[in-house]
Amino acid sequence: MTTIETKSGSGSTRVRGSGIAAVRGLGLALVLLPGAVLCFTLSLVSIALIPIGIGLVTTPWVLTGVRAFADWRRVLAAQWCGVKIPSAYRPVPEGANPWTRTFALLRDPATWRDLRWLPVDMTAGFLTALLPAVLFLYPLEGFALAAGLWRVFADAGYVAYWYGFVPVTGQASAFGAAALALALLFLAHFAGPRLLKAHFQLTRALLAPGQGELAERVRVLTETRRDAVDTSAAELRRIERDLHDGAQARLVAMGMDLGTVEALLDKDPEKARQLLAEARRNSADALTELRDLVRGIHPPVLAERGLGDAVRALALRLPVSTEVDVDLTGRADEPVESAAYFAVSEVLTNAVKHAEADRIWVDVHHAEGMLRIAVTDNGQGGAVIGAGSGLSGVERRLGTFDGVLAVSSPAGGPTMVTMEIPCELS
Repeated sequence: MTTIETKSGSGSTRVRGSGIAAVRGLGLALVLLPGAVLCFTLSLVSIALIPIGIGLVTTPWVLTGVRAFADWRRVLAAQWCGVKIPSAYRPVPEGANPWTRTFALLRDPATWRDLRWLPVDMTAGFLTALLPAVLFLYPLEGFALAAGLWRVFADAGYVAYWYGFVPVTGQASAFGAAALALALLFLAHFAGPRLLKAHFQLTRALLAPGQGELAERVRVLTETRRDAVDTSAAELRRIERDLHDGAQARLVAMGMDLGTVEALLDKDPEKARQLLAEARRNSADALTELRDLVRGIHPPVLAERGLGDAVRALALRLPVSTEVDVDLTGRADEPVESAAYFAVSEVLTNAVKHAEADRIWVDVHHAEGMLRIAVTDNGQGGAVIGAGSGLSGVERRLGTFDGVLAVSSPAGGPTMVTMEIPCELS
């Protein structure tokens, strides 16, 4: 008795599953066909209009919409059929100019993967989404023919009404149509959910990143890790050099002065007092250098109060007017905060030294799992990311955390440097 109940429950679950697959497939087919056609058409038109400038404005919006359409399908694939489709889009700086945003999107292999997927989605994807609904609903017509609907077509003058491959000319052939309908319904019972899953597997085959792209990603991560190791080694050498040439030299000189003072206390007290004063100055200078060195390694304000207050402290030390706007609801991991802090410090230093700016704006906020920092100055412009540029070092520093750097700096200014680092706040 228990076995019978289990089989009955399993059968009802399958019937319910095939019905749900049919409804989902029908709804998906009705949405995906116009959606895919619209996204593909707008993308082609927008990209074609780039040479005359219109596409520079429209392409980021259109391709962002295509990404949203593809991400919606990723969500449905995971929720309905358990098919995981990884998303491998490169982040695009929001504050960058249209030219930078457009070509950042067009350089992303995931963009072209989306555009290749859309024609397949509106053809084979549409059919595979619609098949579960067809297998579930088409048998209803066969049962209706057997129930007497065939007479309506006979009265209308049809010599034979074809249901699938069965020509319906009378009640006997109508029962044949019902038998075919029953076979199709039985097929839908087992194949409906599998066909819907096949639709999402087809989507995954086209949207998921390939091995070549994954290999490229590994190469980039390897390079950024190597850059991070080299940067750390160079930083250690700088610290050793600063200690040797600065604080250590002053402490050695102070020790020698104190030895001389000890010898002169009885013979020349006035000279001893002068050497003590000089030793006191050396100790104060050594302490200042040590504090500056520690601040260069990891500023105390960053450790104690977080990135927002650390950036504000940076702005206070600048010789130009600087406005800082911070919107952070928590703190990122220490390595991320440190990378962001030193990146902002380098950009601000460039703005003061090279851009000849007299006003700087800094915006720091976190949204959608991304820490975004924009530094804008009203200087002379012309900043580029290249060999020997401080910005190339910033780019390598951010690349260690999968971050990106975008620079908009036309001749004559203004200059906007946008940094993005994927992270979560705690």
